[in-house]
Parts: sequence; C-alpha cells; structure tokens
Amino acid sequence: SGAEVLTLKGHTDRVMTASFSADGTRLITGSDDRSAMVWDAKTGAKLLTLKGHTFGVMDASFSTDGTRIVTGSWDRTAKIWDAKTGAEILSLKGHSESLTAATFGAGGTRVVTGSVDKTAKVWDANTGAEVLTLKGHTSGVTAVAFSPDGKWILTGSQDHTSRLWDATNGTELVVMTGHGGIVTDVNFSPDGKYAVTACWSKFARVWNLARHLAPRPVPEA
Repeated sequence: SGAEVLTLKGHTDRVMTASFSADGTRLITGSDDRSAMVWDAKTGAKLLTLKGHTFGVMDASFSTDGTRIVTGSWDRTAKIWDAKTGAEILSLKGHSESLTAATFGAGGTRVVTGSVDKTAKVWDANTGAEVLTLKGHTSGVTAVAFSPDGKWILTGSQDHTSRLWDATNGTELVVMTGHGGIVTDVNFSPDGKYAVTACWSKFARVWNLARHLAPRPVPEA
C-alpha cells in the first residue's frame, strides 16, 4: 500500500543512514548527533544507543549474522559494536580524513571503509588490523560495498568514477566512468554479476561485471 508503518524518533540531529539487519527484525540508524541507534523493526521501540563517536555517524550496518554493528564517522574512525549489548568492541583508526562509508563483508570477518582522504581501507573485523588500502580515486570515497562472495570491493567517489577491486590483494580491476557526477552509492546484485551505482547526474547505472572482467584478446604480433 505504500503506507508508513513506523516513525523512529530519538535522534536530536539529522539522520544520515538507516538499514535493516539481515533477518529484518532490527534497524540501525546513524545521525549527526554522534550516535547510532538500534530499533525493533516491528514495534519501533529503541533497543540500543551507541555512543562513542565525537562527530556525526555517516554510515551504520549490521554484520550478516546480526551479532555486530559497524559505524563510520566524521571523527575519522569506524567502530565495531556488540549488537546485543551495545558495547564498543573495536575502534578502527588509520584514515587521515573523515569517514563516509563502512560495511561488513560476507561472514563478518572484514570491514571496508571509505574516506574523504581518497582511499578505502579493509580491516580485520576480529583484531582491528588494517589489511589493505585501496588507492586510485582522485577525490573522496563516498560509498563502499563487498560482493556477496567477498572476492570484490566496489567503491564510488567524488571523482565521478566507481572502481572494482580485488578484495584479496587490493588490485584495481575496473574503473567505471561516465557517471557525470559524484557517485553517492554502490552495490552488487545478489549473484555478484552486476553492479549498480547512483550519482548526482540524475541517473543510476547498472554494470555487467562479467563483461568488464572478461580477458582481453592478446594482439597478434
């Protein structure tokens, strides 16, 4: 019907991000009020308030199994939280500028973050160790996503490109151009064969990754 089911009230400043847990029972929101909040998706009751960031929370999401939450903030850190108790587990520090995006990979063993410092970073979600730094964008990284199988990472940037990376070694595989504006969001199809990107040019674009990654013929001598 398109009818509004719930209104989640509790933040005291702009809400910057919102997403469901994989099982659909909870919601996580992040706000410029420096907090993230966990909500019961059926009743709208507030379950947890996550406090610890010193600037606004720009991104927040659950791990696939729903046991942890990752948040990314303008304070240059990402934090991993216990989704049941709200306790802070890890603080991921290494970006030199504000974070714009943060999400778990499949299985919850890794986190990828994007920053105004033009890089994305991959972290061990159990130890907090920095595993990879993805360099290639010429302006801030605005969006990040792991492929469903965890093999690839997709990033979007203020440089009007989205880029596909090998999640194992950080190799840049594909640069997708032609967006016509800042890329604001990126994601994979459930089977990992396609990417979708959103940008300020009033379009969303769908990319056939198999075609982009197909081996190129070797020129004859």
